[in-house]
Amino acid sequence: MSQTRLFRLGNRVALPYRRRSALIWGAVAVLIFSLAVATLMLGDLGLGPHDLLELARGEASTTTQFVLERVRGPRVLIAILAGGAFGLSGALFQNVTRNPLGSPDVLGLAAGAGTGVALTALFPIGIPTPIGALAGAGIAIGLVTLATGSGLSSTSRVIIAGIAVAAMATAVTQFVVTATLRDEASRLAAYLVGSLNSRDMGQVGIIAATLVLAVPVLLWLSPRLHLMELGDELTTSLGGRAPATRTQAILLSVLLAAMAVAVAGPIAFVALMSPHAARMLTCTAGPNLLGSALIGALLLVVADLAVQQVPFLDGLPAGVITAGFGGVFLGYLLVTAFQKGQA
Repeated sequence: MSQTRLFRLGNRVALPYRRRSALIWGAVAVLIFSLAVATLMLGDLGLGPHDLLELARGEASTTTQFVLERVRGPRVLIAILAGGAFGLSGALFQNVTRNPLGSPDVLGLAAGAGTGVALTALFPIGIPTPIGALAGAGIAIGLVTLATGSGLSSTSRVIIAGIAVAAMATAVTQFVVTATLRDEASRLAAYLVGSLNSRDMGQVGIIAATLVLAVPVLLWLSPRLHLMELGDELTTSLGGRAPATRTQAILLSVLLAAMAVAVAGPIAFVALMSPHAARMLTCTAGPNLLGSALIGALLLVVADLAVQQVPFLDGLPAGVITAGFGGVFLGYLLVTAFQKGQA
């Protein structure tokens, strides 16, 4: 077992890490970068090595700039950033609720955010898409919390309440789709599955700004998130203020998930799978925030590259790929939870 070390930022922030984890996440980051370059290079509009070299020198042609800024660049950046935001959202939920199924997917939060976006399309009264997504996500998590009667820690109650809230949100969304014009409904339907087609740099800016704002809060919360693994009473006795930490983490998680949904659609199961995969890779407990973000980014980049380059997947929304793998993974988690008596 590798020794735990501390990464310090000044005198106030000290983040524990292991050498094994650092090596794994370094390799994952390199893999994400390699897949991002592949996304830019492969296909009919792919950029060749010469184009990338000119781009690095600041001498790119008009065609290269168009492909980078309008076609491939925004979608790969959103895949990385939105995937990271989904991963962080799932890690925060699972940490503070101590529920292995705590994620925007299971809680109906992603469906609620999608409904918020759909309603802004149906009633174009000047409400920005991110605000609609945030409002929808907030309402969804509020309904789940009220419906369980015991917060978000009970696996079975969260699943039942999340299914109910997601069903209600989906019903409203389907009404919006049928009530809109055909062209708009087609685009909206693709978005609601989770698609990275036709993304732009403005949407990249939204999710990038969200993550920039979230990082200082995550650094501030990180020590208390590690304490939350010990239980509420011990966390509070050690100065962790468990109720306040839980509220702050859930609010940040809702923000991250809502903004990711706003730019990429309700991509299924990335938030659920990422924290579990991070723990499996490093064999460590705790929130695994960095690892969850990197795994989330990797999952979405792989899914998006697959729907662009694999012939029989051509044209599918990336959310279809993550839903397929995530459904199997959710089944595995449910079986494990029932066997352990956690549900």
